[in-house]
Amino acid sequence: MVNLTPNSSYSLTLRLKIPNQAGMLARVAQAIGEAGGVLGDLDVVSRSRKSLVRDVNVDAFSEEHAEGIVNAVRAINAVEVLEVCDRTFKIHEGGKISVESKLNLTNQDDLAMAYTPGVGRVCVDIAQNPDRVYDLTIKCNTIAIVTDGSAVLGLGNLGPAGALPVMEGKALLFKKFAELDAFPVCLDTQDTDEIVETVKRIAPVFGGVNLEDISAPRCFEIEARLRRELDIPVFHDDQHGTAIVTLAALVNALKLVNKAMTSIKIAINGAGAAGVAIARLLQKAGASNIILCDSKGILSHERADLNDQKREFAVEQSGTLADAMQGADVFLGVSAPGVVSVEMVESMAKDAIVFAMANPIPEIQPELINDIAAVVATGRSDYPNQINNVLAFPGVLRGALDCRAQAITTAMYLEAAYAIASLVSPDDLNEEHIIPSVFDERVSSAVAAAVKHAARVDGVARK
Repeated sequence: MVNLTPNSSYSLTLRLKIPNQAGMLARVAQAIGEAGGVLGDLDVVSRSRKSLVRDVNVDAFSEEHAEGIVNAVRAINAVEVLEVCDRTFKIHEGGKISVESKLNLTNQDDLAMAYTPGVGRVCVDIAQNPDRVYDLTIKCNTIAIVTDGSAVLGLGNLGPAGALPVMEGKALLFKKFAELDAFPVCLDTQDTDEIVETVKRIAPVFGGVNLEDISAPRCFEIEARLRRELDIPVFHDDQHGTAIVTLAALVNALKLVNKAMTSIKIAINGAGAAGVAIARLLQKAGASNIILCDSKGILSHERADLNDQKREFAVEQSGTLADAMQGADVFLGVSAPGVVSVEMVESMAKDAIVFAMANPIPEIQPELINDIAAVVATGRSDYPNQINNVLAFPGVLRGALDCRAQAITTAMYLEAAYAIASLVSPDDLNEEHIIPSVFDERVSSAVAAAVKHAARVDGVARK
């Protein structure tokens, strides 16, 4: 596999003491470039007649690559590395979110209204009129981000503390893209019954629940039970967020190759939460020829090791991923790095579409197949066509809370996907632009509007 593109997730700040002589900074830049790093911002910290202290930002593509860049700079005569700072770790120090008051408490009158005795009147009103909790508390705008840390970002079972930085990041995204207040709830249990009971007991505080990084197949049961037993929307982003954005991107990719959803053959690698949810949503969108694979190959009727979710997609054909991809119009990967070869893509149908969404390293790197596949997408931000859940989950839950939906339905997923796809105009649509940018300010509001409409049509909106 070729080296990945350096990116900010492996970004360093090198504090360097450099002789105050012409050409010394150029030597540093040359060493960084020859080591494969990408030079970023340069700041002067201090200056004297003999030396300069500079902060130099550098992007790498792995921890090992970053270490190699530092060693290359250390090898320059007369340049002293004073400090090395990992910029990603730096922005996580102390956490990424905080709780802020919406009120300025400046005197006794304010305190008497916000807290006792005035708050008692509000409590009684809610007790007598339960729906008033949405008007008079944070419930109307607050999401619980619930995890047990059993399947963190493809890194595996890291537990609740290891999952917390991801949940903080999710809360940050809810606030940034949908003005929703979200809070991490990392549970110190991986027992399905305990997770369900715990979420039910804390539900009165929250307007919705976002399940995150819970391993399959437990995630399916947890979501299903919470949906039955709660009257607030429950959304498992690893399933449905991924499925929504994948469908949105595929809708536009199919326009480019002039193929219909109803006539294509789709090979999906990865039969966990994301793969199963993608397959289900694509079926609802009209796809009928879907072959789903896991690490042991095609989900075939011949296999006795399939759980209920995998058995739902079992087919007569058996074989490997390579067999599934032969003649396929579309490959969708939510699995593992490097499992697809150039030859496997070459075996696909003409004008093949490849979404290699494994993170951080895709199933096959785009550089290897750009001249073979008609459209290529990944989950990475440093390649075109990033399939990123942030296009979906903020708007989905914004819409669900705005209309006080009792549940989230398949129609809401479909309408969210079509709304995202519609934001790429025919004039802008091309093989490197099938999906909006995550920073497109139209996305969240468009998704929320589509979700609200679908909720009303489905009869699950209470407002």
